Amino acid sequence: MAVTRTQQPVATTAGSVALPVRSRLAHPALLLTGIVLVALNMRACLAAVSPMVAEIQQTFGLSATASGMITTVPVLFQGVGAPLTPRLTRRFGTERVVLGAVLVLGAGVLLRVLPSVAALYAGCVVIGVAIAVLNVSMPGLVKREFPGRAAAMTGVYSTTMLVGATMAAGLSVPLEHALGGGWQASLGSWSVLALVATVAWLPQVLRARAAGAAAGTAGPAAPAASSRPIEGIWRSPLAWQISLFMGVSSLLVYTLVAWMPTILADHGMDRGEAGLVFAFSNLVQVTGAFLVPLFAGRMTSQRALAVSMAALNGLGIAVLLIAPVPGAWVSATILGVAQGGSLGLGLAFIVLRTDSVAGAAQLGGMSQAIGYLVAAAGPVGAGALHQLTGGWTTPLALMLVLAAVVAAAGWGAGRNRTL
Repeated sequence: MAVTRTQQPVATTAGSVALPVRSRLAHPALLLTGIVLVALNMRACLAAVSPMVAEIQQTFGLSATASGMITTVPVLFQGVGAPLTPRLTRRFGTERVVLGAVLVLGAGVLLRVLPSVAALYAGCVVIGVAIAVLNVSMPGLVKREFPGRAAAMTGVYSTTMLVGATMAAGLSVPLEHALGGGWQASLGSWSVLALVATVAWLPQVLRARAAGAAAGTAGPAAPAASSRPIEGIWRSPLAWQISLFMGVSSLLVYTLVAWMPTILADHGMDRGEAGLVFAFSNLVQVTGAFLVPLFAGRMTSQRALAVSMAALNGLGIAVLLIAPVPGAWVSATILGVAQGGSLGLGLAFIVLRTDSVAGAAQLGGMSQAIGYLVAAAGPVGAGALHQLTGGWTTPLALMLVLAAVVAAAGWGAGRNRTL
């Protein structure tokens, strides 16, 4: 079992300098605050876009397919950036990589609202890469700092991400009215949250620097068990099943993030109410994201849990297909539990199916690379199908089929095995 740096100070001949710094910065409240504020940023800037899609489309004269790319591009580049992250964390350390990613995320949020289509999509690229780095870095960090409570802390971390998404979905339209600067002011305001997270994360960077200085004076240490990589991970059926579970689940999530308010509005619901339904669905996701990893950590096999999440996804999509406006709140509730639970379970698989921090980073890099490349097809594909067929029946019916794929992948991913 890995030992956290907060539990075991490193001996040093310069203890009068390094150890007091580390002891001041190692308070669990500082670490937890930093994790929570970083996690708040990881979905907020994506969820904030959904209620604004119609206005962005009108501003730049975009087609439905091009509008879907606003959500697709960040997801696509999450897949592109994910495999690079383990190399970055090995070279620069997790703490500094997280700090850099949050700063880049804030810059991407500001770039996205500049008055040009090129800046809009360039900002989406920057945001996607930054989120990719955070997606891969954070599970390994949680596994290292909380080795005995990794699944529970994954629940806290995934829940916080969804709280950020809920805040953004619910506040985007009110912020637009309050700030008086249109959709640009509303979306740009989320860069402030990234700045706050940057400040809150600085103690962890200083702590890591102090630990590095102490380790340097103490001399080289033997490689820890937590640094062991996984051999042949790309040939592992279990790793592929986890990746498909995350990927197809994320495809369903991001498709509805991009289009759920539009689907409801196209069926006659008021735009403001459609935004509230979407925000409510994000709020309910918090319940699933918190509870499902807790249950997963107490089970030897998570097969039943994974299949249950897929079944709930299918049920929620079916209600949205059959009775979009009358069943909107019911569908939002079911989908909220399913999507939050699937996110939490996918992240829990990363820490439960590995026995080292390096292994968790590797599996996170692979599963999120594959997962987000698969998920990127959702928003743009649904937009293209809607434009081709003139309705939402075909995209939703295809999503029902994909819910069955999630169930099959989850049945394999939930086996009691370790990579």
